[in-house]
Amino acid sequence: MRTPQVVVVMGVAGTGKTTIGPLLAARLGVPYAEGDDFHPQANIDKMSAGIPLEDADRWPWLDAIGTWAHSRAGLGGVVSSSALKRSYRDRLRAEAPGIVFVHLTGSRELIEGRMSQRQGHFMPTALLDSQFATLQPLEADEAGVAVDVGGGPEEITERAVQALEALPVASQ
Repeated sequence: MRTPQVVVVMGVAGTGKTTIGPLLAARLGVPYAEGDDFHPQANIDKMSAGIPLEDADRWPWLDAIGTWAHSRAGLGGVVSSSALKRSYRDRLRAEAPGIVFVHLTGSRELIEGRMSQRQGHFMPTALLDSQFATLQPLEADEAGVAVDVGGGPEEITERAVQALEALPVASQ
């Protein structure tokens, strides 16, 4: 039996991290933490105003997520985080070396359509281009999988579970 993983559900805004994260956690039988809850208010205010975050804004947020992930080592958990750059993922791995990433992917058109449907979220559609410009997909040496967000939440979650199960045990 595998040791429970700590999984970071990553991707640009609008890919469904907040929807898929809890579903994936339920399927894996582990707790879920919403990555947006780790943002300081200054970050939320900045994004709400349509201003992209800079790396200096992200470091405390990533450190807080990394601390949570570290606390779940050996116990398992799922947390959402855009984790768009390799350097962000490296920072998370520095806190929690065994984490695995599920990169939710999809076309800009699909994601923009989904973003325009959601209500009450601080991230405006106007920042989607900056998200795609910042995105550095998972590299071959990073423990993780890419999962297409086409289809419904249950279908996407099932693809994520199957992709995680197919990872070699050494990737954990």
